[in-house]
Amino acid sequence: MIRMKRCSLSGITTCLLNLLFMVVLGEHGGGHSCPESRCGNIDIRFPFRIRGRQPVYCGYPGFELSCMEGNHTMLQFPNSLELYVQSIDYISQVIDAVDPQGCFARQLHNFNLSASHFQLQGSNDKYNYTLFNCSSSEIPHYRFDCLSTPAYNIYIFSSDESIYDIDLLSCTKMYDLVSVPIDIFDDPLSFQWIEPKCGHCEAKGHRCRLRNNSTECHDTGDASRKPPKKEASRKILIAGITIGFPLLALAVIKIYRVYSLDKIEKEYRVKIERFLDDYRALKPTRYSYVDLKRITEQFKYELGQGTYGTVFKGKLSNEILVAVKVLNNSKANGEEFVNEVGMMGRIHHVNVVRLVGFCADGFRRALVYEYLPNDSLQKFIASADAKNHFLGWERLHRIALGIAKGIEYLHQGCDQRILHFDIKPQNILLDNDFNPKISDFGLAKLCSKDKSAVSMTTARGTIGYIAPEVFSRNFGNVSYKSDVYSFGMLVLEMVGGRKIVDDTAGDGEQIYFPEWIYNLLDEGEDLRVHIEEEGDAKIAKKLAVVGLWCIQWNPGERPSMKTVVQMLEGGGENLEKPPNPFGSSAATQKMSANVTRRPVLKLKELATISEAE
Repeated sequence: MIRMKRCSLSGITTCLLNLLFMVVLGEHGGGHSCPESRCGNIDIRFPFRIRGRQPVYCGYPGFELSCMEGNHTMLQFPNSLELYVQSIDYISQVIDAVDPQGCFARQLHNFNLSASHFQLQGSNDKYNYTLFNCSSSEIPHYRFDCLSTPAYNIYIFSSDESIYDIDLLSCTKMYDLVSVPIDIFDDPLSFQWIEPKCGHCEAKGHRCRLRNNSTECHDTGDASRKPPKKEASRKILIAGITIGFPLLALAVIKIYRVYSLDKIEKEYRVKIERFLDDYRALKPTRYSYVDLKRITEQFKYELGQGTYGTVFKGKLSNEILVAVKVLNNSKANGEEFVNEVGMMGRIHHVNVVRLVGFCADGFRRALVYEYLPNDSLQKFIASADAKNHFLGWERLHRIALGIAKGIEYLHQGCDQRILHFDIKPQNILLDNDFNPKISDFGLAKLCSKDKSAVSMTTARGTIGYIAPEVFSRNFGNVSYKSDVYSFGMLVLEMVGGRKIVDDTAGDGEQIYFPEWIYNLLDEGEDLRVHIEEEGDAKIAKKLAVVGLWCIQWNPGERPSMKTVVQMLEGGGENLEKPPNPFGSSAATQKMSANVTRRPVLKLKELATISEAE
């Protein structure tokens, strides 16, 4: 029974091919399909075969012969030693061979039978020899004729022999032959093989063959054992069909796998390229002003103008769009530019806009950001009655949560705490999926995480979003809680749908929406701002409660941004009502049924106290 070695999945094809070879060998490897061949006057049969003329199963591994030009039978050993075969005695398992050039000594440096099936027949005595090249000397009995020429003589001496009485002054030592059998100088050389043992078959007039990876004898005169040609052909056909179908199936599977792997590999390459593009973009690149003109097509598409500069749309490649903010040539630009590049070069967060690069080319300075197509949050909360701009309470909640996570990262995720000091809707940009990204770090400030307060010589920020302590130290020290206050004002503006301060009211009065929202919650009234479903009312109330907690005048009463994130991620049912942050303000007017009418309140004015720092 033919045994097949256990094959791995990747080597199944090879295993099946080996199986096919063994099937054919089982039917035809017994000598009947391998008739004896000749090369010159040498009969070639098992264990020998003629390379290129007989199949591999006709011989034993390592017993390949070559039939050379002139019908010379060549025996090649593993170490490139080549000899002509003179005769083969299959009974004694001896092969006689000679050097093709008639001088075997020329190949002595290649002589090594350890890797072959053959061993030199004869004496086992081994000696060491030394060869000398003597140009003019003539030393009887030691001349090696086949190596010598008319110009010089080659002499060989036993290394153990005393040669003090021989004149070697004009000779040069060539090399030593170590542990060489004395029979090596015979002509021809007789080699004997031990395996495979087929001499007993030959002695009986039988022939040896390879079957099932072992040798066996068969009687050459037993014609009844020779299978008919049709039967042999039928078996070959059956073996071919048996093996062919699995091979075909494997070929199809392999082609499909190659195609799939190639497709997957291409997808991996695309992902890697995108990753490398993003990775390179993590570190801001310095551009020249000429680069900016090329990127923006000579500043063709203007996106908007701000206090410190104008923003243009640009393109780094067909897939990468950017927003280029060209700073005005003003006195404040220096500090804002250094702040922006210094801060954003170390920030990498999904809710913080990415600084792709910058330009500091002479007096020209610019900042290159990732392009966010949906503009700023201000665009969508500027009017509570413009329903075509209303984002919906689910999306507003997701935006508020994203902003909170971004600020929490600035406060806790970097080596040093980053205070933004200008959190407002205009500085919250929205991407394709309305994910918020905090931008504009011109007023930002670094401080150590182990410090509870930060020193400031002047107030910074935007009126309506600045924490009281930034105006005056009477309200406490400036700290990361100042960003919490600005975030609370932003959230309340998202809830109210209008600016924190509305100076469009008549009679010279102003509307202060945070206090209006608190009064509505305190009296248990509906916020009545685009509330269509019960779930929307819950979200609006949760956002309002979180916003009111964040704008407590005492910084110590405001939650950290980590707590804010937890409050926004929760259901909102267990949120406690915050204290009244407005204290003894004038009583508010109740809101009428008409949504367009708002309560009118006096705006709180903060007395700014100068610092001696």
